[in-house]
Amino acid sequence: MYELLKTITSLHGPCGYEQPITKWIKDTVKELVDEVTVDGLGNVIARKKGSTLGPKTIITAHMDEIGFIVKKIEENGLIRFEKLGGHDDRILLAQKVQVRTKTGLLTGVIGTISAHFAKFDDPKKVRNHRQLYIDIGASSKEAAEQLGVEIGNPITWSPSMEYLGNEQTGRLVGKGFDDRAGCAVIIETLRELQGVSFAGEVIAIFTVQEEVGLRGAQVAARNVEADVAIAVDTTAVSDTPEETMDQTLHLGGGTGIKVIDFSLIAHPTVKEKLLNLANERNINFQHEVFPGIGTDGGAVSLANKGIPTGVLSIPSRYAHSPVEVIDMADLLATKDLLREFITSLNEDTDFSFI
Repeated sequence: MYELLKTITSLHGPCGYEQPITKWIKDTVKELVDEVTVDGLGNVIARKKGSTLGPKTIITAHMDEIGFIVKKIEENGLIRFEKLGGHDDRILLAQKVQVRTKTGLLTGVIGTISAHFAKFDDPKKVRNHRQLYIDIGASSKEAAEQLGVEIGNPITWSPSMEYLGNEQTGRLVGKGFDDRAGCAVIIETLRELQGVSFAGEVIAIFTVQEEVGLRGAQVAARNVEADVAIAVDTTAVSDTPEETMDQTLHLGGGTGIKVIDFSLIAHPTVKEKLLNLANERNINFQHEVFPGIGTDGGAVSLANKGIPTGVLSIPSRYAHSPVEVIDMADLLATKDLLREFITSLNEDTDFSFI
């Protein structure tokens, strides 16, 4: 799982510009499923049929990551940018980024004033991202253009993934875990289903543009008939010392079984099945009640005539930053519970509301 996650987080694919990750996932899962397609928006839909009759089950995670886009090239070669997805302006300064051009990837830095100038500045001021700039080393607008920079080039954090502390902690730090970690869970689940008997059909949907309004999931789910759905995404833990933290979700506490967020009230029948399986199979879990987040599960649940939907959440610290942190044990617990959910279904499984 480590190498899979390192590969998948290194790929460049912010909202609306997911082509590298879309292609990689399509090529990777085609040997694991019966059919794989890419729709007009860029979602990857992979279908794998079981050996017996049973429900059609959507498992979904989003491929996009937060990023930026080139808005303007200044005469001195510095780049102005806009956001793709939700960022906290307080953490932008002095971060390494990667600009994708038609000719390759460029390393850049979001500029900040020298510490020697700080005494002349307002130390409490948080500059809006529109006041900031990216330095790619170009000395002029012409030099930047010669490097391949154009208006509309997509930008992400510079890729990195390693153990936090060392391997003994089991914790990983890097960019793009939201939600490449969920994509890794689904890919690994498809691998573990090879040669395993299960009922019905698994429809794995890797979506685009989740970070700008669950757009990919809205399109994909409308074109898929399903009996049940499980979305896999990261969720923000509340186990650090800040006064806003309530200590209800913990890194290393197990997979999160969604109860409610701002996009979804988890379907009671699906939620209870996940809770029962976690208890029966001794898979570590924690309840997730967190209105500050939304997932593709919210969009999927509203598709067609309504799809009973649950969510498995991978606990995460420092979300939407270049140093997101997850625990490998939580990642594996999420994968294990997803696999157990799929293999527990049969022809008589019913997800009726009452």
